[in-house]
Amino acid sequence: MNDDTIRLVTIGRIIRRRWRLLTILAVVGALAGYGTSLLFPPRYTTSASVLLPGAWEERELLTQEQLATSSTVVDQAAAALHWSGVGKNELRDQVSAKTADGNIIKISGTADTPERAQQLSDQVAQQFVAFAARVVDDNNDPEAAAQREALQQTVTQTSRRITELADAADPGRTVESVQARTELEKLRTTLQEAMTKLDQANPATNKANMVVMGPAPRPTGETPPTMIQLVVGGALLFLLLGVVGHLTAARMSRRLRTQPEIAAALGSALLGTVDVPGEGSAHRPRGRGRGGWVRRLLGVDVRWDVPAPQASGDEASRQIRYRRVCARVRDQLPGARRLLVAVPEGDEIALRAAGQLAGEAGSDPLLRVVEVSVSHPMVPDRGDESGVLVVLSAGNWTAAELGGLAEACADAGHEVVGIVLAGPVRALATRTADRPRHAGTPVLAVGHDGKGSSA
Repeated sequence: MNDDTIRLVTIGRIIRRRWRLLTILAVVGALAGYGTSLLFPPRYTTSASVLLPGAWEERELLTQEQLATSSTVVDQAAAALHWSGVGKNELRDQVSAKTADGNIIKISGTADTPERAQQLSDQVAQQFVAFAARVVDDNNDPEAAAQREALQQTVTQTSRRITELADAADPGRTVESVQARTELEKLRTTLQEAMTKLDQANPATNKANMVVMGPAPRPTGETPPTMIQLVVGGALLFLLLGVVGHLTAARMSRRLRTQPEIAAALGSALLGTVDVPGEGSAHRPRGRGRGGWVRRLLGVDVRWDVPAPQASGDEASRQIRYRRVCARVRDQLPGARRLLVAVPEGDEIALRAAGQLAGEAGSDPLLRVVEVSVSHPMVPDRGDESGVLVVLSAGNWTAAELGGLAEACADAGHEVVGIVLAGPVRALATRTADRPRHAGTPVLAVGHDGKGSSA
C-alpha cells in the first residue's frame, strides 16, 4: 500500500470491509451536525431593491453600499421596527448591501422568521432612501440654488420676449422677416437645451431621486445551512475522514509485504510459500482482552489493506506445495530429526499453515509448533532441535517485530534455518478426495514457554 496508487478499488475495499465502523462514524457525524443546528436557530433572508437613477461611478456605488448598512440607517430602522429583544448592534449584523447590474442596490435582511426578514429589508431600504435624500439636501449650496433660480427666471423672461419679437415680425411677407423668426426660434431652442443640461449636471436633481422597487418578497425557505444540510454534511464529513484515516494509516504502515524484506528482517532464506484456504476467521486476528469484542463489533479486526484471496487449485495442488517445502527443509538439514516452528502470535493463517506443514512432514523431521509473542518475544531454550523454521503471513509484521523474533531465537540458542510464507486463498467449490496423511501429527506448544519477556 505504501507505493500503490490510491484507486477506486481501494476505496471500495475500505467500504466493504469496514462498513460497520464507517456507518458508526457517519451516524456520529449526523448527530454532530444535528447538534450544530440546535446551536444556530433557523434564519430567513430576503432582499429589497433600490434604484439609483442617473450616471454613477463605481466608487460612488460602493459608497452607497456602505451608506445603506451604516449605523445611522440601521439604527433608524431599528427604532422604526421596535423589536423587543433585538438590539441595534445585533441588527447591524443581520443587514447587508450589494450592488447589482443597472445601478440597483440590493439590501438584504436576515431574521428568525420570514415576516421579520421582509420587514427588516423594507424598513432599511426606506430609511436608506430617506437618509440619502437628506444628505443631498444638506450638501446643496443655498447661494448656488438662488443663482439657479434667478437664471431660470431670466431664461423664462427671455423666452417670453422672443415670442413677442416673433409675433411683431411681419409673418412670412418678406425674406428678412422669415429669417428673423427662424433665428429667434433657434435662440429659444438653445436656451432650453442649456437649461436641460444644467439640470442634468446638478447632483441634487440627479442623484436624490432614489426609488424603492417594491416590497421585498417573503422568503419561503431557510437560509443555508439548514438542519438537513448540517446533518448530511456532518455524516459525509465523518465518513470522508474515516476513509482518509484508513488511507493515511495504510500509507504510514511499516508492515513488510515483499519476500526480500521479510527475509532480510529475519536474516534467513525463504524456503517457499504455501496456500491456506481462506475462511472468515482466517482474516481475523484472535482478539484477546476486554477490547476484543469491541473490535469484532466494529469490524476493525478484519484486515482491509490486503487484496482478496486468489482462487486456488484443489487440495492435491496445495499439498504439493507443503511437500516441496518439507523436501527443501530436509535438503538444507539432512541430519535434522527435530525442528522448532515459530509462528507469530495472532497470525491465524500462519498457525494453520504450520499445522498442515507439521502433518506433511510427519516424523522426518518432527516439527514442534510454538506461538511467539512479537511484542515480548520468548522462544523455548534449545533442546534437541536443529533450528527454527519461521512460518508467517506477509503484510502483518514490521521489520522491528521480525527482528525481535530473530533475536529471541538467537538468544535461546536457535538458528533460523528458513522462512515459509503462508497466504490465504479461495478454495474451489469442488475438491478432490484428501490424500491419506502421514501418521505424524503436529506437536503444539502454546503455553508459558512460548511467551514472556526476552532476556
